[in-house]
Amino acid sequence: MTIGQRIRQLREKSGMKQRELAAKLDIGEGFLSKVENDQKLLKRKDLKKLSELFNVAHSDLEILWLANKVYGLIKDENHGLDALKAAEEQVKYSKGK
Repeated sequence: MTIGQRIRQLREKSGMKQRELAAKLDIGEGFLSKVENDQKLLKRKDLKKLSELFNVAHSDLEILWLANKVYGLIKDENHGLDALKAAEEQVKYSKGK
């Protein structure tokens, strides 16, 4: 699931309209539509507002948000998956120090 899909799911489950959520986040309704369709990405600070609005873990939203950023970097790369695996090993190595 992408961050956009998760936001739409949370919004629809709560019965909130796009314009209502956009107002609460202080963004345009068109921008929110693009976020929900994974064409734009919210600012990191907006994740806290979302977690409070929908009573979900901030870390869960942040993971999806970061995944979207990483995907944006590697999606068109021939060796994107290999780079992702190498980055994972680097993270493991740096955590082990």
